[in-house]
Amino acid sequence: MVVEIHRLSASELSKGVAMPSVVLGPDDLATHLQKLPGWRVVNNTLTKQFAFRDFLVAVEFVNAAAENAEAMQHHPDIDIRYSKVTLGLSTHDAGGLTSLDVEFAAWADETAGALRGLGENRS
Repeated sequence: MVVEIHRLSASELSKGVAMPSVVLGPDDLATHLQKLPGWRVVNNTLTKQFAFRDFLVAVEFVNAAAENAEAMQHHPDIDIRYSKVTLGLSTHDAGGLTSLDVEFAAWADETAGALRGLGENRS
């Protein structure tokens, strides 16, 4: 089974690069969190743990996250423990959470969903 992983387009990337990073206020952050199930804020970091079928699928997710991070020039903290991957997102230059963190979180959810489907069909 081939799974297509969404990579941010040049126009999507230019939105994040062209705009200065503005820290989200509490109300904006709460609104975004409603659209990001499983994500929570811990020590000014947007964090979520993803569980995959096995180590190889978890590594595929980490590799995709690394490519996306490089393309966005926005690098998450990544912790991998066998089939579980924890992402931590914060815009350090801005001193808090910004739209870049929210965009990366939404991308991670979409990508994890696609890879979980792949993992379920492996033998």
